Amino acid sequence: QLRLVPDMFRTLRDKTPVDENGEPQSVSAFGAFTISAASRVGVGNIAGVGTAIAVGGAGAVFWMWVMAFVGGASSFIESTLAQLFKIRDRGEFRGGPAYYMQHGLRARPMGIAFAVILVVCFPFAFSSLQANTITAAVSTTVGQRPSWLPWAIGVAVGILTAAVVFGGVRRIASVTQTLVPLMALGYLLLGLAVVAVNITEVPAVLGEIFGNAWGPNEVVGATLGYVVLTGIKRGMFSNEAGLGSAPNAGASAAVTHPVKQGLVQTLGVYFDTFLICTITAFIILVSSPDLAGAQRGIGLTQNALVDALGSWTNTALTIVVFLLAFSSILGNYYYGESNIEFITRRREVLTGYRALVVVAVLVGSVASADIVWNFADTVMGLMALINLIAIAALSPMAFRLLANYR
Repeated sequence: QLRLVPDMFRTLRDKTPVDENGEPQSVSAFGAFTISAASRVGVGNIAGVGTAIAVGGAGAVFWMWVMAFVGGASSFIESTLAQLFKIRDRGEFRGGPAYYMQHGLRARPMGIAFAVILVVCFPFAFSSLQANTITAAVSTTVGQRPSWLPWAIGVAVGILTAAVVFGGVRRIASVTQTLVPLMALGYLLLGLAVVAVNITEVPAVLGEIFGNAWGPNEVVGATLGYVVLTGIKRGMFSNEAGLGSAPNAGASAAVTHPVKQGLVQTLGVYFDTFLICTITAFIILVSSPDLAGAQRGIGLTQNALVDALGSWTNTALTIVVFLLAFSSILGNYYYGESNIEFITRRREVLTGYRALVVVAVLVGSVASADIVWNFADTVMGLMALINLIAIAALSPMAFRLLANYR
């Protein structure tokens, strides 16, 4: 996770191999990175970190960092395996955990079980969560929430989603390659401005993050366990390492060695947690909030921005949240499509799936946030369990590939 960081950046710039007609074989290494980053960088980075800090205190941030470093290894293994066992499908590459469960473990029923859970988890549960956060951000910005507003937001986001997802993986990649750098830069600039305004608080914040992760108060009883659990849950929701989602994007890339996409997806974990999540944590913590009874989710981040930079940041954050959430909906959709086509190749099933994704976005816009969060956490845990069993069994292959690459 540490010594090959230079290779991660170098591989990101690789040119896409071409076919016999001189056309790119599939999406580029960078394109696959942005599809996975589109899914990773979303609600988990703003609402998820806010929830982790509100529930587990500043110490939860430390465990998110730990999760990212450990998760960088599991992300490498799963995305390398996805490249090894990918298939060619209508001129594009397709793969992921369901595919390496079938072709690597000879366990198609396990692959189908994983595929079904992923479809429920990402394009339905997680995309509902993204739409829910867009509604919350817009409501906070306008200062009121008339009954028609969530429905209007849901319909608008649903129409935009339909316009992209019916165009296939290349259209999704072209959209995410534009949105991901734009949203990341915008959010980082906001965060750095908050940190600059409160620069004298940074040493105290770092002390709080490390101190509260191990402090005597947290060790007593189950408190430390709750801090650890909160940090790890939100960390996994954010960076998705080991969850089995990013390999679906990793498999779509045309690369000259399977390990290259494993390294790119490890970099994706670092980009998500060490950069975007950390900025969110500092936005909240440098404002010295009273975490007792603090609002969970995106509200904590919005309040901290307003306190530091003024009310105009409400509008700015709403725009960033929309870009984050909409790009995540696109990434989540692609994960589901890859697994739908693992289960069945019938075109009418794929068309029905696309329509249901649009409906899930609409429902998520008007549903209760707590219901969506709890459902997403439950399904995510089951999905991670199945994937981690598979990558534990297949990891010797990834180790041999790494030795070959080096």
